This record gives sequence, C-alpha cells and structure tokens, in this order.
Amino acid sequence: MSARITGIIVLSCCPLAACMPTDGAGDPDAGPLPVDANLDTEHEAASDLTAEFARATAQWGVPEDLLMAIAFEETRWQSVSGNTEFDDKEPGHGIMGLTDARIALAAELTGYAPEDIRDDRLHNIIGAAAVMASAADELGLEPGDLGAWAPVVAWYSGIEDPMVQSWYVHDGVYRVLADGVQSELASLSPQSVTPDFTKPPAPGRLGDQAGAVWRPSPNRSARPSGASGDPSMVIIHTCEGSYAGCWGWLTNPTSGVSAHYVINNSGTEVSQLVSESEKAWHIGATYDCSKNSDTDCWRNGEGSNGFTVGIEHAGYASQSSWAPQLISTSAELLCDISDRNGIPLDRYHVVGHGQLQPYNRVDPGASWPWSDYLAQASAACSPGGGGSTGGGSTGGGSTGGGSTGGGSTGGGSSTIDIVIDSNPLLNGPDAEIEVSLNWTASNNVEGYYHTGYWWRSTGASTDGASFWFYLATPARLTVEAWWPPASDRSTSAPFIMLDGGDRELGRVSVDQRNTGGSWVELGTWDFPAGWNRALLSRWTTPGSIVVADAVRVHTP
Repeated sequence: MSARITGIIVLSCCPLAACMPTDGAGDPDAGPLPVDANLDTEHEAASDLTAEFARATAQWGVPEDLLMAIAFEETRWQSVSGNTEFDDKEPGHGIMGLTDARIALAAELTGYAPEDIRDDRLHNIIGAAAVMASAADELGLEPGDLGAWAPVVAWYSGIEDPMVQSWYVHDGVYRVLADGVQSELASLSPQSVTPDFTKPPAPGRLGDQAGAVWRPSPNRSARPSGASGDPSMVIIHTCEGSYAGCWGWLTNPTSGVSAHYVINNSGTEVSQLVSESEKAWHIGATYDCSKNSDTDCWRNGEGSNGFTVGIEHAGYASQSSWAPQLISTSAELLCDISDRNGIPLDRYHVVGHGQLQPYNRVDPGASWPWSDYLAQASAACSPGGGGSTGGGSTGGGSTGGGSTGGGSTGGGSSTIDIVIDSNPLLNGPDAEIEVSLNWTASNNVEGYYHTGYWWRSTGASTDGASFWFYLATPARLTVEAWWPPASDRSTSAPFIMLDGGDRELGRVSVDQRNTGGSWVELGTWDFPAGWNRALLSRWTTPGSIVVADAVRVHTP
C-alpha cells in the first residue's frame, strides 16, 4: 500500500542552539554580551529565540519581526555553517546567514569576536542587527514602519541586480511577514506590510518544466554531440544561501555559473534557468567513475556538465533538516527530468555535487534524505503517481498517494500488532499516515518514536492526522499512541477512532504536555474488517499544539 503523504517524513532536524547568556538573559538593559559570555548550546524553549530577537532589537533598533523574517528567508531559523558552492560568492553563516565580510563588520560594530558572531546564535542575531542599523544610517533612512526598512533588506541580501533585489524584498522577506510562521521554535504573526521598494516584474512561465518560473541564464552552452551529450545523471546541489541570491547569481553573466533548476527553501517555487537540452555550468569536475561505484566508466575524463542536469536548492549543506515540501517538489521535478531523459532513479544516476567533486564541495550535505527523496520520485513516476506541477506542487504533509483498500499483513493472524509511524517508509502494507499541508515535520523535541513527528497548532477545525490500519477480519484492539511531551503541547489532544466509512467508534482526549515518550494507552474498541483509522484532531483549546508521532493497535 502506498503512503498517503508525498512529503519527506524521515526527519533529521536537530535543535537550534539557544544562545541566551546565563546572566541577564532577555534583559534589554543588560547591554551587549561580553565576548566570553557563557552560551548554552542545548535546546531551549521556543520563547528563547523570540527573546534573542527582542534583545537585538532593543540594542540596535531594527524591528524584531523584520529580523525574524530575514532569518527565516535565509535559513528557516537554523544555525548553519556555510560551505563554498560558487567560487566567487561568499556563503552565509548562522541563523542570519551572515557572510564573512558582514561578520567582520559586525565584529567592528559590536566588539564581539568574529567566531562568536559566526557560531553563536544570539551573537549572530545581534551582529546582523548591528550591520542593518549601520546600513540604515548610511542610507540616510529615518525608518518608521516595517515597510520603510525595505532598502536595508535589499542591501542585506548582498544581491547587486536591482530586479533580483526586488524579488528578495517583495517575494522573499516581506512574503514571510505577510504569511507568518508557526514553528516549535517561535511564531511570527501574519501582517500586511507594503515594502517601500520597486516591485519585481512578472516572470515568464516557459521551459521544460510545467509550472516552473523561466529565468534564463546566459551561462550555458551546447551539449556534446552523440551519447556524450545525452542527459543521463542528475546532480543535487545546495545554494549555500537564499533562493533569490542563488538564482540571481546563476543568471548573472559575470558569475560564470548556472544550473538547470533552483527550488526555493519552502518548495513552493521552481525556477528554470537553462533548458535540459543545453549544458548548464554547475559542476567543475571531470567525471571519475570510481567516485560513483564504477558506473559509466566510459565517461571518465568527460566534463560532468555535458551529460548532467543540475538542481540547486535554497539552503545549506550544513542545515539539519529540509522543508518537507522542498523535498517533495524536488522529487516530483526529478521524476519529470527522469521521464524526459530516461534517467534511472537510483543513487548511481542521481548524485550529490560533493560525491563527484569531493575535493572542494560537500553539498547537498549529510542531512539530505536520499532514501525518501528517491522513493518519492519513484512514487511520482509510478502509474497513477502523478507528475510535478513545478512550484505549485503539493509537498510535505500533503494528502494523496494511497487508496483506502488493498492487501494486509497481520490483520488475518490470531495476534494483531500494527504500528503506524509518522514516517511512511517505516510502515508495512497494512499501515498508512495521512496529514494535510498544514502539519509541520519536526524532531526538535527528544523522546519521539523512530525518526520524528508531525505537529499542528490547535484551533476550531479538525484538520487531523490520520493513522490508518488494515484488518483482514473484524477485531477488538487496544490502541496506543506515542508522542514527545513538551510544555507547549495540548493537555486535551483529541484522538477519534473511525472505520473506513468515517463512522465514529470512540474518542478520548490525552495530555501531551505531561505524558508521552512511551506508548500511552488510549482505549480498546471493536474495529470492522478493512481500513480503519485513529484520527488526531486539532480541534481543542487554542494556544497549544498537538503532535502526531506513532500509533499502535494490538490484540489486548
């Protein structure tokens, strides 16, 4: 049975370091941190991140929400250590994506050591606020509302092209402000802000990939003739920076580099820069089959650009997790590239940049979920799996995939024991997980089952996570659930037992704040043959979250 979700479920996200000082934490009057401040690198409560942004605002006058939006656009609130992807473009570091040049400026302005600004989250945020405040002074701005800071945001991007700057401002940072962010780390409420900056022109929508934004790069050339020029591999890259900064650089005629595609960090947009029939300049290595399990050794010595398709992803090789929709959008794009060019969907023909060029590249990094990625691409290419719709594709947490029928294991045995995991790749043919796009993948809080979990804020709608299981014959079963407890969890998370026809069999509310980290019994019910489910609803007291991790049904 195929999984009911198309987004990545194997989660490798680790907690961001909380860098509040042990003395005067969150106190705006405490002044700048001393260079030798004791910074806690363990996971802290979500409120600490908000307090860190607030402290930077108190010290330098840069709006807190704007700092948060820039950080989300740059790194999705992850502390990263940038690696070189483009030789003449500096990568970013820390939660704010500060380049080495900006770190040096921040060190002058704050008195902090450069390594503290690069590696410590609070220092990184304060350093970014310092350089933004300095830029505002140099630009002669008298900022009032958030929109007045748009020229500083454009400068912060490091992008030189005014058109690309306008995209970063309007469709990047200020789009984050408009949409808001809900995460376990912090929250940013949606707000209507008009940036004081020229709007970007509407892009074209042409090219090989349906739904992709066509942003042609001049940095391309003809593929070699014959078999040497047939696209036969796909190379996965990370931009080591923001989406606009990435495609803007790859379309810059002076950069000397390009890629066929770039995907934004949320997976909601794909840019195509070079036609697949042409050669993009995305890898500097000649092919060596010894780096690829002796695959296609007849290509040894050929320039790798000649027979490959390159996909860049906004983000960093060092980041600890990837947005589920980025992975699913990229997987659907990969499926379409495979269909168009007859490229096998395996690890010998879909490879990392660092694999073929290990002497100076590491992307896409250790957290790239290769097994899930290829499984999703294969599922998209299977009959009925559907193809990509480019930037408008459904992504992590989307519904779709499997049907509500099909074969079973376990249901016909005398003893039943089925676990439904939030990771569909860990489920058997008698188990499925289904969540909507509104659920977020995470493993920030320890104590989860296997690889991670999904979470959703509570409110007045069901929008539940469904743990489906198949029974060959009717059975009386005990239902248990697993979740990692934390202080932001709901104390009345509703689990509803339903059969395949959505007939309610029973329900129970559980305290996910003070219990969990092991199997918690929900109750025992009589289930009919066929598909049944345990639905975790979000319809309970607002102001907390519910967590969908794993459900177990077994013979009492």
